[in-house]
Amino acid sequence: MKLFRRRFLPLLLAFLTMCVAIACNGGGTTSGTGGKVVVGSKDFTEQFILGEMYALVLENNGIEVERKLNLGGTPVAQAGIESGRIDLYPEYTGTALLTILKQPASSNEKQVYQTVADSYKEKFNLVWLEPAPMNNTQALVMTKAGAEKFGIKTISDMAAKANQLTMVGPPEFEGREDGLLGLKKAYGNFTLKRYIPVDPGLRYQSLNDGQADVAVAFGTDGEISAFNLVTLEDDKNIFPPYQVAPVVRAEVLENNPGIRDALNALSAKLTNETMQRLNYEVSSKQREPADVAREYLTQEGMLNSTNK
Repeated sequence: MKLFRRRFLPLLLAFLTMCVAIACNGGGTTSGTGGKVVVGSKDFTEQFILGEMYALVLENNGIEVERKLNLGGTPVAQAGIESGRIDLYPEYTGTALLTILKQPASSNEKQVYQTVADSYKEKFNLVWLEPAPMNNTQALVMTKAGAEKFGIKTISDMAAKANQLTMVGPPEFEGREDGLLGLKKAYGNFTLKRYIPVDPGLRYQSLNDGQADVAVAFGTDGEISAFNLVTLEDDKNIFPPYQVAPVVRAEVLENNPGIRDALNALSAKLTNETMQRLNYEVSSKQREPADVAREYLTQEGMLNSTNK
């Protein structure tokens, strides 16, 4: 009998522990992925910050989170959420429209959002939450002195004086339909004095050093506000909107309905100016994205004191 007890009791305790674990993971805050909501991101500064903010806000709302940030580019992130490797990540409306859905470009923010939201639900059973006010679309920027010197406020103004201007930007921009080719179709077949293809990290240095007059930018680049640059008005609306929003697996959202309100509240705060400032903290001041994300959320009152 003593031998039976020695052998049976450890097995009974192990069984009871397993049952408790299953019960704890079977409630309304599980995602179907081992009791955690897996937050992913792509592989650049803004995505690191957004991914961290999403994770922190969910944790603050009592949802267990696993981070899988820095996955790679858009195809990798899309494959990850379709396969269930991740449960949600930040995506841009313009990227979804053009890269994933292969649909024609549009400058209508509401229409683009509705198109991608409807199509993602139908094709992938993925849910788009509310988009942020920020718009990380492509843009053209000049120094304040340069814009005043040439009398340029809009892209039409730039096109009219293009033969006097040197532009700097990523190599692929020169041949893209939503880049220089598209600009020429919309704004007249202008000819630049010169186009300098450079690594994206060197664009602003070239502009500030006087090697170029115009730089290809993105709307939430931190350098725009840090260097007090002028963003030229896209007066013919060639660039599609790139609002960011959380994209979530429908099953996960059903199991964790609190995700919607938590992330929508965050998205409402994310303006161009806010993301420019946060991006600059990481890209130029070399701070950790997690530290920048936590600091911002704390300042905004979105983290409880126990999570600060």
